[in-house]
Amino acid sequence: MNPQAKLVFTISLLLGTTITVSSNHWVLAWTGLEINTLAILPLISKSHHPRAIEAATKYFLVQAAASTLVLFSSMTNAWHTGQWDITQLTNPTSSLILTTALAMKLGLVPFHFWFPEVLQGSSLPVGLLLSTAMKFPPITLLYMTSPSLNPTLLVTMALLSTALGGWMGLNQTQTRKILAFSSISHLGWMAIIISYNPKLTLLNFYLYALMTAAVFLTLNSTKTLNLPTLMTSWTKTPALNAMLMLTLLSLAGLPPLTGFLPKWLIIQELTKQEMAPAATIISLLSLLGLFFYLRLAYCATITLPPHTTNHMKQWHTNKPTSPMVAILTTMSLTLLPVSPLILPIV
Repeated sequence: MNPQAKLVFTISLLLGTTITVSSNHWVLAWTGLEINTLAILPLISKSHHPRAIEAATKYFLVQAAASTLVLFSSMTNAWHTGQWDITQLTNPTSSLILTTALAMKLGLVPFHFWFPEVLQGSSLPVGLLLSTAMKFPPITLLYMTSPSLNPTLLVTMALLSTALGGWMGLNQTQTRKILAFSSISHLGWMAIIISYNPKLTLLNFYLYALMTAAVFLTLNSTKTLNLPTLMTSWTKTPALNAMLMLTLLSLAGLPPLTGFLPKWLIIQELTKQEMAPAATIISLLSLLGLFFYLRLAYCATITLPPHTTNHMKQWHTNKPTSPMVAILTTMSLTLLPVSPLILPIV
């Protein structure tokens, strides 16, 4: 892709996100979401592979439908209350439609079907954008409207997302699809707490984006798209693969790694809200996710390829790893001890 074109699309992505995040008016927020969608489409389809074109088409159709619902929800609310302010979403019907629209944008169950397919059709850097940056504007809209949303509906969607994200990721062999189901599962953790403590949702999102970025960039530097390739990458970059294993365990939420912090705080908050059954269920469902993270970690570090296979061996490369991978990986592993410093900021 032409560097100037790539620069225009990147700036448009930043602009769309900034407009949505900083707006108080529904029409401005909707405009930001549309700019974001239009900016990411050429990046998804830039390889001109039929799979990439299919992914871009699916992404466009789903995001267009969700944006229409956002506009419809805000117009219904304005019709009943005369308010276009995002925080003044008082009409129950508007609230329900908005929850549906944002669930479609994020890929929450039962509107999750598009996300693994789109991620599978994209390259790893674009997959990283779809999993993190493109989720930020809808999450901020959820954050701003959280007092008006229906807690029962959100908890139900959250539990289903964690269950399906874990369950459907079990038999996948493509790393992008595994990370897509991982994203759906993490969104469940964010959605369950949004009505009770929205700041925890944002903290969870930031830490999830950090860990996912580390995993995507590591996979991108080793050019790993499926599990068989992951099994042979140990000979090429052993240190990077060892770090990938720890980052995956952090993403699974194992102590004493960073990923344990949001899960711990969310379970604590749910218990305070007298929702111990929901906390128990979501904790048990996260074990499904732990299984496929362990599978990825096992393939990355423990399984050496058998000598009878016909593929070419990959040996050490002299190509240096990006310093960004090192920074993100370090943060993905070591932020739990400094959590007392993080929590007052959030």
